[in-house]
Amino acid sequence: MTEFIRKRTANLKNDILSGITVALALVPEAVAFAFVAGVDPLVGLYAAFMIGLITSIFGGRPGMISGATGALAVVMVSLVAEGNAMGVEGENLGLYYLFATVILMGGIQMLAGVLKLGKFVRLIPHPVMMGFVNGLAIVIFLSQLGMFKDANGAWFSGNPLWIMVALVALTMGIMFGLPKLTKKLPEALIAILVVSAIVIFGNLDVATVGSFIKDGGGEGLKGGLPQFQTDIFSKVPFNFQTLWFIGPYALILAAIGLIESLMTLNLIDELTETRGNANKECMAQGGANIITGLFGGMGGCAMIGQSLINIKSGGRTRVSGVVAAVLLLMFILFASTYIEQIPIAALVGVMFMVVIGTFAWSSFRILNKIPFSDVIVLVTVSSLTVIFDLAIAVIAGVIISALVFSWENAKRIRARKRMREDGTKVYEIWGPLFFGSIIAFNEKFDVKNDPDKVEVDFVESRISDHSAIEAIFNLVNKYEAAGKQIKLKHLSEDCKILLYKSSPKFREVIVEDIDDPRYHLAENPETFTKGLSEYTL
Repeated sequence: MTEFIRKRTANLKNDILSGITVALALVPEAVAFAFVAGVDPLVGLYAAFMIGLITSIFGGRPGMISGATGALAVVMVSLVAEGNAMGVEGENLGLYYLFATVILMGGIQMLAGVLKLGKFVRLIPHPVMMGFVNGLAIVIFLSQLGMFKDANGAWFSGNPLWIMVALVALTMGIMFGLPKLTKKLPEALIAILVVSAIVIFGNLDVATVGSFIKDGGGEGLKGGLPQFQTDIFSKVPFNFQTLWFIGPYALILAAIGLIESLMTLNLIDELTETRGNANKECMAQGGANIITGLFGGMGGCAMIGQSLINIKSGGRTRVSGVVAAVLLLMFILFASTYIEQIPIAALVGVMFMVVIGTFAWSSFRILNKIPFSDVIVLVTVSSLTVIFDLAIAVIAGVIISALVFSWENAKRIRARKRMREDGTKVYEIWGPLFFGSIIAFNEKFDVKNDPDKVEVDFVESRISDHSAIEAIFNLVNKYEAAGKQIKLKHLSEDCKILLYKSSPKFREVIVEDIDDPRYHLAENPETFTKGLSEYTL
């Protein structure tokens, strides 16, 4: 028992310190994404608390941080706006439609977990993963540039600009240099504390978390515990029209949330050399969003930036995520005054270091070493992540990769032709037979000039789909229409089952011989038994 407890608590200090760092970084992110979605800052903070806590406890990836994210906030803007327009006599119902959508979104994500759809993230190719990482790094970087603007949207200039740049550079310098001196202290947390102390005691006039919230129209971080939103059931009519309105939004949000969460899970798996549970994460994300919607949160998913801060600060277990979520609630309840004094520059510096650590710089080195199609996928996914959103980028990358794979395999179909002594022409087929290789397959045969007897040998080929079955069926019909005999040989058992199921005609043309080179049967049973007895102990 002592050994068990020792192993469990070995990383406790790192998890707690990392959780504190993540909690501080979560505040401006959650507030910013709430403004993007057009809702009160507390709606974003409550979402970060509830989703972060639930997924940390029940999720499939210890050490991964979840909360309100920009990828979802961008979609929520039009949802809230359209919901407000549906109110009667100026009543704004957008927030309540948002809560209802988040609940439905969570249900869809839980359904994906029940159906074990999380495993399909393994089908995402490495160039797509690399493009996703690069694109997300660029998005994080661009989102931080907005912090260099004043309340009117004008870029800083003069002394405010130089002070901001100096504080950001100091934060980055501490995070870069501290690990070279000691790895026992979390560099991000120390950097935030040092820069905050300089700003507070130096009485510097810079943007802080508090001023950021007030400039956005918020009243501050101070709030109470999340309350159950009974108004959802009274203000949002539960009918087909509502489902028709929120359904598409819920599907898009669920897809974006799961893709971002599962790809972040894969990234952390690689960084920590461990394995997370994708289906368990789907269930946790879905359950968290349902509860968040019921208690007044804007919904969310895994956050790659905060997850990387957590991992790089030493957070490895569920404790770090729980600490971050609970501290975030403590900030809202008791410490809002102190958190509001943290300079935005310190948090921007932390995020810039995350960008540097997130971007796959090796992608520049390997561009001339990988297939050109993979370069196209990598650049496309990176660009679409910046221009549109993660879901569109990943789906496009997977589609391009799948089409390239199909095209390359379609070119591998081969046919060797030879004549037997009895005048039978044999076509020996190599390569997969599927929708992409059908045209090349048909071009191999010369029905008009072939002899009366033809055999097609599939020992080095496989029938993969309905297009392949239809191609073989048409080939058999062509030879029979020409008055010639065709036989299909050496089909694997699964291929035979496909063909037999599609048409009874194939029972007449498929040869069931024992000369299949994949199966070696003894010609003399006595010799086989005698040989076997030599190995019997």
